[in-house]
Amino acid sequence: MTSGVCVVHLIRNTIRYISWKDRKAITRDLKPIYRAATEKTAGEALDAFEVEWGEQYPAVIDLWRRNWERFTPFLEFDPAIRKIIYTTNAIESLNYQLRKVTKNRGHFPTDDAVLKILYLAIRNIGHQRGGDLGTGTQGWKQALNGLAIAFPGRLEPTP
Repeated sequence: MTSGVCVVHLIRNTIRYISWKDRKAITRDLKPIYRAATEKTAGEALDAFEVEWGEQYPAVIDLWRRNWERFTPFLEFDPAIRKIIYTTNAIESLNYQLRKVTKNRGHFPTDDAVLKILYLAIRNIGHQRGGDLGTGTQGWKQALNGLAIAFPGRLEPTP
């Protein structure tokens, strides 16, 4: 199984190849691809995108075709879930915070010492973001409902 690709980063990488005057049109024409209801519809949208822009921007088409297998699992999720997972920025932010607390420590006497530092960092990140995880994320409740349907029995209610 391949790992997914961040849709936001895929779009940003696309824009690297686009002239300034075409950016608005390109980003508009990409929406039917990453907002498609199914992989088949997204593939058709990518084909239409290639007809429109492929000759002028072949590197963009190549970028999307090379990442297609990593992108399409995203399309299997409910649209409410997609709004939450379309970017890996939250994961990257968490990784950054964890690297920051361990970077200057150098050596840890035990594995438990590392786990304690990481636990405390994660706990503090949660408090900095306004309480319960997810409460500051727009559309979180709709996504949570979609996740509960997609993965029955995996989300336990909190006491």
